[in-house]
Amino acid sequence: MKYKESIITVGLSPCWDHLCLMDGVDWQEHKLIDQQITLPAGKALNVSRALAWMKTPSTAAGLWGKDDYPQMIRDLAELKRFIKIRFTKVEGSTRRNINIIDTRNQRDMHLRSTSDLSSEKSLKKLRTDLLKCVNKNSICVFAGSLGNSRYLPEVLNIIKSCRDKGAMLAIDTSGSALRTLLKEGGIWLLKPNVQELQELLGEPIKDTSQSLVQAGIRLLDRVDNILISRGENGALLITNDCCYQAQCIDTSHKPISTVGCGDFLLAGFLMDYRRKVDMPQALKSGIQAATARTWGLVDKKSWTKVQKKIKVSIEKIDNPVKNLPKTH
Repeated sequence: MKYKESIITVGLSPCWDHLCLMDGVDWQEHKLIDQQITLPAGKALNVSRALAWMKTPSTAAGLWGKDDYPQMIRDLAELKRFIKIRFTKVEGSTRRNINIIDTRNQRDMHLRSTSDLSSEKSLKKLRTDLLKCVNKNSICVFAGSLGNSRYLPEVLNIIKSCRDKGAMLAIDTSGSALRTLLKEGGIWLLKPNVQELQELLGEPIKDTSQSLVQAGIRLLDRVDNILISRGENGALLITNDCCYQAQCIDTSHKPISTVGCGDFLLAGFLMDYRRKVDMPQALKSGIQAATARTWGLVDKKSWTKVQKKIKVSIEKIDNPVKNLPKTH
C-alpha cells in the first residue's frame, strides 16, 4: 500500500547511544556489564528506527559527523528497506552518550554529551540537502536538541523553509528553542512531556487529564495537535476538535527502561496518521509502541504481535476542547 504522506525525521544533535545493562548497580561498585549495545541514535533517528520496526518507511535526515559516518551507514544497513539515509555529512565526530540500565531495580541513568556539529556552514548545507526531499506531502519531524542557541536563526530558517514548501511540522524539543518556534506558530504537532509543558508555560501543572487539557488548549492558536506523554500514566491528545487520553492497562510485564519511549509514542502515532487511521487509534498505537519499548519487547516481538498483546484503554475527555475557555 502506498501512502501520500512521507515522514522525514531531522536530527540536528544526533548521537551514538552506548547502553550498559546490568543486574543491579550502585555507586562505588565494580560491576560486570551483562550486555552492551552501541547504536546510532538521537531522538529523530529513534523515531525512524521505531517506524522501521513497525514496517513504516521514513527518511532520516539531519547532521552527522564525517569521522564516523561510514560506521553509521554500516550499523543501519539492516534497516535500509525502511530507512532512507539522507544525513548531511559535516566536519567532526558525532557525540556519544552513555545509558546505564539497572534491570534489577528498574531504573536508569542517562549521561549526555554536547554536540558540536552545528555551524553556519553545516546548517546551510543541511537546508540545501533537506529541501531536495521535502514537499507538500511531507511530515517533517524535528526531534531532540536543536543545537547551540548561537545558531538558532539558521535552524529556524530550515524549519520555516520546510513549512514554506507545504510540509507539516512535528516538533519534539524543549527550552528556549521551542518557545521561539511557538512564537512563529504553524506547528502541526507538538509532543511535550508533562515537565516540558510546565517549562514551556512557566508554571506548575498537575498530571491530571483536566489540568493538562486546560494547559494544552492555551497553545492551540499556534499548534494544531498536542501529544503529551505522561510516562506510566499514558498520553493525552489535544486538538481543536477533540481530546483523548490513553493508557496501557496490561500489567503482565515490568518496565525495563524508559530510554526512547517518547520517540516510540510519536512514531506509533505518526504511523497510523499516515495510514489515515482515526486519532484515537493513532493514539492507541503510540501507547502500544511506547509500552513495547518500556518492556523491552522491541527486539523480541514483531509489531503485529505487540498490537495483539498490549491492551490499551482510550477515553474521550468529557469537556470538548472547543468549549473550553482559552487564555493566551
